[in-house]
Amino acid sequence: MSSRELILDRVRAALRDAPVVAEAPRDYRPAGAAPPDLDVLVDRLVDYKAEVHRVASAEVAATVAGLVAEGGAVLVPPGLPEMWRPEGAFADDGLAPDRIAAADAVLTAAAVAVAETGTIVLDASPDQGRRVISLLPDVHVIVLRPDQVVASVPDAIARLDGRRPLTWISGPSATSDIELNRVEGVHGPRHLHVLLLTDG
Repeated sequence: MSSRELILDRVRAALRDAPVVAEAPRDYRPAGAAPPDLDVLVDRLVDYKAEVHRVASAEVAATVAGLVAEGGAVLVPPGLPEMWRPEGAFADDGLAPDRIAAADAVLTAAAVAVAETGTIVLDASPDQGRRVISLLPDVHVIVLRPDQVVASVPDAIARLDGRRPLTWISGPSATSDIELNRVEGVHGPRHLHVLLLTDG
């Protein structure tokens, strides 16, 4: 008997008494299993300490102006609709990080929102801009259309392009230290406002 055959015999003998591994279940909940519920989304966002405002498209600019201190600088991505931009808003055209961080707030659109988890996803489309603009200012205002809300994460995944840079947001930035003291604003904005459009 060769060394190779000896080793293989020992491996076979060792595996003879090994337990049979059960097949892993693959019956995950598919996309489209339930309709989205806007009220569930709002509840989850409020639980995460985000503020939700139900407004018409024509009221977006005025609402944002009211959320930012008088004379505050609002940064917007280059593809954001003009009608949503408050007076004096400035667009990101490749601004340096210190200039972005100096903005009082950033206003973006969104790609999709998950009602079940209260998560809003940005995918760096022109109306959402570079990831950095949603991370450095202290206040992030997101405009969300009702048709962008889905029920579950599988529904969101079905809508998203995994090749794009995705930012998943579940409330304002927060973390806890070892004593469970909550600290906000460590990894992103301390304040999140969601403008849920009432007119689609």
